[in-house]
Amino acid sequence: MNSSRAICVIPARGGSKRIPRKNIKPFLGKPIIAYSIETALNSGLFDEVMVSTDDDQIASIARQYGAKVPFMRGAENSNDFATTLDVLKEVLGAYNDLGFIFDTCCCIYPTAPFVVSELLIKAKTKLETGNFDCVFPVVGYSYPIQRALKITKTGCLELINNNFLTSRSQDLDVTYHDAGQFYMFRVKEVLQESTLWPKRSAPIVLDELRVQDIDNESDWKLAELKYGIL
Repeated sequence: MNSSRAICVIPARGGSKRIPRKNIKPFLGKPIIAYSIETALNSGLFDEVMVSTDDDQIASIARQYGAKVPFMRGAENSNDFATTLDVLKEVLGAYNDLGFIFDTCCCIYPTAPFVVSELLIKAKTKLETGNFDCVFPVVGYSYPIQRALKITKTGCLELINNNFLTSRSQDLDVTYHDAGQFYMFRVKEVLQESTLWPKRSAPIVLDELRVQDIDNESDWKLAELKYGIL
Protein backbone atom coordinates (compact mmCIF):
# COMPACT_ATOMS: atom_id res chain seq x y z
CA MET A 1 0.00 0.00 0.00
CA ASN A 2 3.02 2.31 0.25
CA SER A 3 2.80 3.20 -3.45
CA SER A 4 -0.91 3.94 -3.38
CA ARG A 5 -2.25 7.41 -4.00
CA ALA A 6 -4.80 9.01 -1.71
CA ILE A 7 -7.21 11.90 -2.16
CA CYS A 8 -9.34 13.81 0.31
CA VAL A 9 -12.63 15.15 -1.02
CA ILE A 10 -14.61 17.77 0.92
CA PRO A 11 -18.10 18.13 -0.59
CA ALA A 12 -19.47 21.64 -0.05
CA ARG A 13 -22.28 22.89 -2.23
CA GLY A 14 -23.58 26.41 -1.92
CA GLY A 15 -27.23 25.76 -1.16
CA SER A 16 -28.27 25.34 2.47
CA LYS A 17 -31.82 26.02 3.59
CA ARG A 18 -31.75 25.48 7.36
CA ILE A 19 -28.49 27.38 7.99
CA PRO A 20 -27.77 29.88 5.19
CA ARG A 21 -24.21 29.62 3.78
CA LYS A 22 -23.63 26.85 6.31
CA ASN A 23 -20.38 25.51 4.82
CA ILE A 24 -18.54 28.82 5.16
CA LYS A 25 -20.34 30.26 8.21
CA PRO A 26 -17.82 31.42 10.87
CA PHE A 27 -17.26 28.79 13.55
CA LEU A 28 -15.32 30.24 16.48
CA GLY A 29 -13.59 32.75 14.27
CA LYS A 30 -13.06 31.08 10.90
CA PRO A 31 -15.18 29.43 8.18
CA ILE A 32 -16.24 26.01 9.37
CA ILE A 33 -14.95 24.36 6.18
CA ALA A 34 -11.45 25.53 7.12
CA TYR A 35 -11.32 22.98 9.94
CA SER A 36 -11.83 20.06 7.55
CA ILE A 37 -9.30 21.42 5.07
CA GLU A 38 -6.62 22.08 7.66
CA THR A 39 -7.13 18.69 9.34
CA ALA A 40 -6.73 16.90 6.01
CA LEU A 41 -3.61 18.86 5.08
CA ASN A 42 -2.02 18.48 8.52
CA SER A 43 -2.56 14.72 8.53
CA GLY A 44 0.00 14.25 5.74
CA LEU A 45 -2.06 11.36 4.37
CA PHE A 46 -3.16 12.77 1.05
CA ASP A 47 -1.61 13.48 -2.32
CA GLU A 48 -4.54 15.79 -3.05
CA VAL A 49 -6.95 17.71 -0.83
CA MET A 50 -9.80 19.14 -2.86
CA VAL A 51 -13.19 20.76 -2.36
CA SER A 52 -16.11 19.84 -4.60
CA THR A 53 -18.43 22.83 -4.87
CA ASP A 54 -20.77 24.66 -7.21
CA ASP A 55 -20.20 27.96 -5.43
CA ASP A 56 -17.53 30.54 -6.36
CA GLN A 57 -17.26 31.98 -2.84
CA ILE A 58 -16.80 28.54 -1.29
CA ALA A 59 -14.17 27.77 -3.93
CA SER A 60 -12.30 30.98 -3.11
CA ILE A 61 -12.32 30.29 0.64
CA ALA A 62 -11.28 26.68 0.07
CA ARG A 63 -8.25 27.81 -1.93
CA GLN A 64 -7.45 30.41 0.72
CA TYR A 65 -7.08 27.63 3.29
CA GLY A 66 -4.97 25.42 1.04
CA ALA A 67 -7.41 23.11 -0.74
CA LYS A 68 -7.56 22.66 -4.49
CA VAL A 69 -10.64 23.28 -6.60
CA PRO A 70 -9.55 22.02 -10.02
CA PHE A 71 -13.11 22.01 -11.39
CA MET A 72 -16.58 23.04 -10.30
CA ARG A 73 -19.30 20.56 -9.43
CA GLY A 74 -21.78 19.71 -12.16
CA ALA A 75 -25.36 20.95 -11.96
CA GLU A 76 -26.76 17.41 -11.69
CA ASN A 77 -24.91 16.93 -8.39
CA SER A 78 -25.65 20.37 -6.94
CA ASN A 79 -29.28 19.87 -5.97
CA ASP A 80 -30.95 18.58 -2.80
CA PHE A 81 -31.24 15.05 -4.17
CA ALA A 82 -27.60 14.36 -5.04
CA THR A 83 -25.95 11.96 -2.60
CA THR A 84 -22.44 12.07 -1.23
CA LEU A 85 -21.63 9.01 -3.32
CA ASP A 86 -22.89 10.79 -6.45
CA VAL A 87 -20.48 13.65 -5.76
CA LEU A 88 -17.56 11.30 -5.09
CA LYS A 89 -18.21 9.41 -8.30
CA GLU A 90 -18.15 12.69 -10.22
CA VAL A 91 -14.91 13.83 -8.58
CA LEU A 92 -13.08 10.52 -8.98
CA GLY A 93 -14.29 10.23 -12.58
CA ALA A 94 -13.08 13.75 -13.40
CA TYR A 95 -9.65 13.04 -11.91
CA ASN A 96 -9.53 9.77 -13.82
CA ASP A 97 -10.17 11.70 -17.05
CA LEU A 98 -7.22 13.95 -16.14
CA GLY A 99 -4.99 10.91 -15.67
CA PHE A 100 -5.00 10.80 -11.86
CA ILE A 101 -5.95 7.44 -10.32
CA PHE A 102 -6.45 7.18 -6.56
CA ASP A 103 -6.49 3.95 -4.56
CA THR A 104 -7.76 5.49 -1.33
CA CYS A 105 -10.23 8.30 -0.77
CA CYS A 106 -11.36 10.12 2.34
CA CYS A 107 -14.56 12.13 2.22
CA ILE A 108 -14.67 14.69 5.04
CA TYR A 109 -17.80 16.76 5.44
CA PRO A 110 -17.28 20.54 5.53
CA THR A 111 -19.13 20.89 8.84
CA ALA A 112 -17.00 18.45 10.83
CA PRO A 113 -14.75 20.54 13.10
CA PHE A 114 -14.35 17.66 15.55
CA VAL A 115 -12.32 15.63 13.07
CA VAL A 116 -8.62 15.83 13.93
CA SER A 117 -5.60 14.56 12.03
CA GLU A 118 -4.96 11.81 14.57
CA LEU A 119 -8.43 10.42 13.88
CA LEU A 120 -7.79 10.30 10.13
CA ILE A 121 -4.45 8.56 10.69
CA LYS A 122 -6.15 6.01 12.95
CA ALA A 123 -8.78 5.35 10.29
CA LYS A 124 -6.20 4.99 7.51
CA THR A 125 -4.17 2.56 9.62
CA LYS A 126 -7.25 0.49 10.42
CA LEU A 127 -8.27 0.46 6.75
CA GLU A 128 -4.91 -0.92 5.69
CA THR A 129 -3.97 -3.26 8.54
CA GLY A 130 -7.46 -4.67 9.06
CA ASN A 131 -8.13 -5.40 5.40
CA PHE A 132 -11.31 -3.32 5.45
CA ASP A 133 -12.90 -1.48 2.55
CA CYS A 134 -14.22 1.50 4.54
CA VAL A 135 -13.66 2.94 8.00
CA PHE A 136 -15.79 5.69 9.50
CA PRO A 137 -16.58 7.11 12.95
CA VAL A 138 -19.67 6.01 14.84
CA VAL A 139 -21.19 6.94 18.18
CA GLY A 140 -23.32 4.82 20.48
CA TYR A 141 -26.99 5.60 21.04
CA SER A 142 -27.39 7.10 24.50
CA TYR A 143 -30.30 4.74 25.25
CA PRO A 144 -30.95 1.25 23.83
CA ILE A 145 -32.90 1.61 20.59
CA GLN A 146 -34.40 -1.84 21.20
CA ARG A 147 -36.69 -0.13 23.75
CA ALA A 148 -37.78 2.55 21.28
CA LEU A 149 -41.38 3.77 21.50
CA LYS A 150 -43.75 5.11 18.90
CA ILE A 151 -46.97 7.08 19.21
CA THR A 152 -49.87 5.33 17.51
CA LYS A 153 -52.68 7.00 15.56
CA THR A 154 -54.83 6.82 18.69
CA GLY A 155 -52.22 8.72 20.69
CA CYS A 156 -51.05 5.74 22.74
CA LEU A 157 -47.46 4.72 23.32
CA GLU A 158 -46.31 1.42 21.90
CA LEU A 159 -42.99 -0.43 21.76
CA ILE A 160 -41.68 -0.76 18.22
CA ASN A 161 -40.51 -4.28 19.10
CA ASN A 162 -42.43 -6.09 21.84
CA ASN A 163 -39.71 -8.74 22.10
CA PHE A 164 -37.82 -6.40 24.42
CA LEU A 165 -40.77 -5.52 26.67
CA THR A 166 -39.24 -7.16 29.74
CA SER A 167 -35.55 -6.76 28.82
CA ARG A 168 -33.30 -4.80 31.11
CA SER A 169 -31.42 -1.94 29.44
CA GLN A 170 -28.06 -3.29 30.58
CA ASP A 171 -28.76 -6.67 28.94
CA LEU A 172 -29.25 -5.24 25.46
CA ASP A 173 -26.54 -4.90 22.83
CA VAL A 174 -24.98 -1.47 22.39
CA THR A 175 -26.02 0.03 19.05
CA TYR A 176 -24.32 2.77 17.03
CA HIS A 177 -25.03 5.32 14.33
CA ASP A 178 -22.88 7.04 11.74
CA ALA A 179 -21.28 10.13 13.28
CA GLY A 180 -21.59 11.95 9.96
CA GLN A 181 -17.98 13.18 9.88
CA PHE A 182 -15.92 11.28 7.30
CA TYR A 183 -15.40 8.06 5.36
CA MET A 184 -11.97 6.57 4.64
CA PHE A 185 -12.27 3.98 1.89
CA ARG A 186 -10.75 1.95 -0.89
CA VAL A 187 -11.93 3.51 -4.14
CA LYS A 188 -12.25 0.33 -6.21
CA GLU A 189 -14.37 -1.53 -3.67
CA VAL A 190 -16.71 1.35 -2.85
CA LEU A 191 -17.33 2.07 -6.52
CA GLN A 192 -17.94 -1.62 -7.21
CA GLU A 193 -20.48 -1.95 -4.38
CA SER A 194 -21.81 1.57 -5.03
CA THR A 195 -22.16 2.37 -1.34
CA LEU A 196 -20.16 4.16 1.35
CA TRP A 197 -21.11 1.32 3.69
CA PRO A 198 -19.57 -1.65 1.87
CA LYS A 199 -19.74 -5.11 3.43
CA ARG A 200 -16.27 -4.84 4.98
CA SER A 201 -16.80 -1.58 6.86
CA ALA A 202 -15.26 -0.96 10.27
CA PRO A 203 -15.86 1.65 12.99
CA ILE A 204 -13.90 4.21 14.88
CA VAL A 205 -15.99 4.61 18.04
CA LEU A 206 -16.29 8.16 19.38
CA ASP A 207 -17.77 9.50 22.59
CA GLU A 208 -20.75 11.85 22.42
CA LEU A 209 -18.68 14.94 23.23
CA ARG A 210 -16.87 14.57 19.90
CA VAL A 211 -20.02 14.29 17.80
CA GLN A 212 -22.63 16.90 16.94
CA ASP A 213 -25.08 17.09 14.06
CA ILE A 214 -25.30 20.69 12.85
CA ASP A 215 -28.73 21.16 11.29
CA ASN A 216 -29.95 24.37 12.94
CA GLU A 217 -28.72 27.35 14.93
CA SER A 218 -29.11 25.56 18.27
CA ASP A 219 -26.94 22.69 16.98
CA TRP A 220 -24.36 25.25 15.84
CA LYS A 221 -24.12 26.85 19.28
CA LEU A 222 -23.92 23.46 20.95
CA ALA A 223 -21.13 22.41 18.60
CA GLU A 224 -19.15 25.55 19.43
CA LEU A 225 -19.66 24.84 23.14
CA LYS A 226 -18.45 21.24 22.78
CA TYR A 227 -15.47 22.33 20.69
CA GLY A 228 -14.51 24.84 23.37
CA ILE A 229 -14.61 22.12 26.03
CA LEU A 230 -12.37 19.87 23.94
